[in-house]
Amino acid sequence: MSQLDQLPDHDPTEVAEWQESLDAAVRFGGRHRASYLLRRLAEHAERTELDVPPPLETPYLNTIPTSAEPAYPGDEELEARITAWTRWNAAAMVTRGNQRAGLGGHMATFASAAWLYETGFQHFFRGKESDGSGDQLYIQGHASPGIYSRAFLEGRLTEGRLDRFRQEVGGGGLPSYPHPRRLPWLWEFPTVSMGLGPLSAIYQARFNRYLEHRGIKDTSGSHVWAFLGDGEMDEPESTAALALAGREQLDNLTFVINCNLQRLDGPVRPNFKIVQELEAQFRAAGWNVVKSLWGTAWDRVFAQDTTGALVRRLREVPDAQFQTYATRDAAYVRDHFFAADPALRAIGAGLDDAALLELFRTSRAGHEPRKVYAAYRAAVEHKGAPTVVLVQTVKGYTLGPGFESRNANHQMKKLTGKEFRAMRDLLDLPIPDAALDGEQVPYAHPGENSPEARYLRERRAALGGPAPARRVVARPLPEPSAKPFEALQKGSGRQEIATTMAFVRLVKDLMREKETGRRWVPVVPDEARTFGMESLFPSAGLYSPAGQTYDPVDRDQLLYYREARDGQILNEGITEAGSLADFTAAATSYATHGEPMIPFYIFYSMFGWQRTADQFWALADQLGRGFVIGATAGRTTMTGEGLQHADGHSHLIASTNPAAVSYDPAFAFEIAVIVRDGLRRMYGPDAEDVFYYLTVYNEPKVQPAMPDGVEEGVLKGLYRFREAAGAAADAPRLQLLASGTAVHWALEAQRLLADDWGVAADVWSAPSWTELRRDALSCDAARLRGEDRVPYVTQALHGAPGPVLAVSDWMRAVPDQIAPWVEQDWTSIGTDGFGLSDTREATRRHFGVDPESVAAAALATLARRGEVKPETVREARERYGLD
Repeated sequence: MSQLDQLPDHDPTEVAEWQESLDAAVRFGGRHRASYLLRRLAEHAERTELDVPPPLETPYLNTIPTSAEPAYPGDEELEARITAWTRWNAAAMVTRGNQRAGLGGHMATFASAAWLYETGFQHFFRGKESDGSGDQLYIQGHASPGIYSRAFLEGRLTEGRLDRFRQEVGGGGLPSYPHPRRLPWLWEFPTVSMGLGPLSAIYQARFNRYLEHRGIKDTSGSHVWAFLGDGEMDEPESTAALALAGREQLDNLTFVINCNLQRLDGPVRPNFKIVQELEAQFRAAGWNVVKSLWGTAWDRVFAQDTTGALVRRLREVPDAQFQTYATRDAAYVRDHFFAADPALRAIGAGLDDAALLELFRTSRAGHEPRKVYAAYRAAVEHKGAPTVVLVQTVKGYTLGPGFESRNANHQMKKLTGKEFRAMRDLLDLPIPDAALDGEQVPYAHPGENSPEARYLRERRAALGGPAPARRVVARPLPEPSAKPFEALQKGSGRQEIATTMAFVRLVKDLMREKETGRRWVPVVPDEARTFGMESLFPSAGLYSPAGQTYDPVDRDQLLYYREARDGQILNEGITEAGSLADFTAAATSYATHGEPMIPFYIFYSMFGWQRTADQFWALADQLGRGFVIGATAGRTTMTGEGLQHADGHSHLIASTNPAAVSYDPAFAFEIAVIVRDGLRRMYGPDAEDVFYYLTVYNEPKVQPAMPDGVEEGVLKGLYRFREAAGAAADAPRLQLLASGTAVHWALEAQRLLADDWGVAADVWSAPSWTELRRDALSCDAARLRGEDRVPYVTQALHGAPGPVLAVSDWMRAVPDQIAPWVEQDWTSIGTDGFGLSDTREATRRHFGVDPESVAAAALATLARRGEVKPETVREARERYGLD
């Protein structure tokens, strides 16, 4: 029984007649003919906009027939010569680098994709000189030599710079891949951490729409192009957001997937067809799919395929076998491809060996600019859905038979002199033999006043300037008023509020600022209510390009769920990867669009850094700015959530990222000081390429007023919050250092030590162990240069009596970062190990960080120094029930 059998049918006889017609087609024309008729009917139904789901897979043919290709608008001869020069210099650059320093590099990827880029540069990719935005290009990382080579032809790079490929020490070098931090005038997007490029491209296209819909900037002319490898599509991040792009109809986005059928070690789908698999995947997600597979040499052959046998054979041959055809002789291809069917044998008999080898070795649509142009034009003209262009190429094309379609060509880093001569002859470049007789192959340039150079300049000028290009025009934001910060600095009186709520209150007030309020971009992975952010729903609204097409269930409530086309909040659902991609697009809008935005990405416990540390690294590479908030932080503040939710290590992960300015504030006033400083550093006149990471807690506490003179200590990472009071002059003494919620444990431990044991303890708040360490490392480096610099942590603790005991809701390695620069005896306690479910009090007792455990640890520290008797420690542990 089918699904349709559940519905009433007013004319079952008509249905039966159609079924009988299909049966007759099978009987008289065969199964293949009947299948063909059904496909033609499905195409017709799609054209007539009938409510019939389109097929997920189409025949293994070009989407755009040769007869339907638009006229090519460029000078094909000149563009072919330009592409030849670019191919040559890309190969020369990598080869020279390997001959000189053995530094590696990749040649085969760009060799296969050269026309995919060149056609775009000549006719599609818009530069930033028109509207300041242009198009956004996500270049495949392994293709970077070709982009450098083209920049050399354009005059943007010199031979000396090309010779510094992968040699960046001392300056003037070229990074191996697209790294904006290393070459900030050229690269916009880091893409070589595979899978992050396609994910980021989708959210960049979506953020472009967000800017437009909110009235920040007209980005309707910007198009996002992501160049990807077919092997890269195996990364889960590559396809994670396809449905988002289809659902939101991002027709400002084009994926170009170079289907050379090879990944790093061999075929992408050895026993299957990667093109067909990708087509089905993208179509199912609502994308427009354009397949550009076969070169014009195939046209005459397809014209002879009156039975469909050739198309069926191409579909059934697995990719690995097709790669083998590209490397074997004509006899092998005849025996293994054409012998499968009498109709195929007849087609093969009409092909001489040269024509047959051309088909299987070189005739791919990706090597013909007319076919690439047709596919790109179809992509940019399609409305209502994003487009993926699946284009077939030969990996290593033009590098010679030793490279082309070989499994090992990803690891092949240089050409021999003989291979360069063959490449020169194939590309028809005017490079004399004498120039190839030296130890190193030369770079080649047609000349600054050559027709090629003039054509390059004219085309790029017509398209709005060079690309890719990253441009930053200083545009500092006005400093917000002091009032929102002062509200937190006054404290909460008797009211208990969590630092998570303090941060949300601060941002809510900052979003009301006249000059900068609309530039805040809240990014939440479906936990806004957990963080107390539902108060923003009615006022700021949740961004949706469709607006709100339904009546929300809580419409009659004050804090109802309001979606809007100009909504400010990006509530992404349960996707930390998507949320961070959103954040990255907003955090780099100051460069991409010349529009500084202030994103804050707030995530749940460890589900930020632990899940997406690779994306945070890319964010740093892309020079992103904004606030990252680790809410419900710490290993013991989330009661009942258990092992996978108890975060005691994110600060350690964050400490590895040089661009992350990390803080673990204990009080609301510390948050006010840190956020104000972050706005100054990231959005002021001397903006820095950093982002701020704050951990905030869901544990309500009375928030004290800010003491005088602590701002410097808050920002540098350490200040004395409360000195010991009322202790005898000869009382044992020590220093308690704590961060985040652990400051409250230290304060209670201070009271226990004084009341129960007559021990004096000063309590220090350490908002940033990581910033203290970085300052100390900088001082160490300066001292090695002969400068006399003392780390701030050493200065702050200098002369403080007694040993130091550090405590936090993080594993001990977090506070231990500063141990080498503390003059006093150092001890730390923390929450090492897996988390577990229970009350806060029970879990803190389990990890030995509750106030009583801190007091006992302090006594043990003093006992080791002989300042209290050893039995005092035993007595304390018995009194507090620690054993």
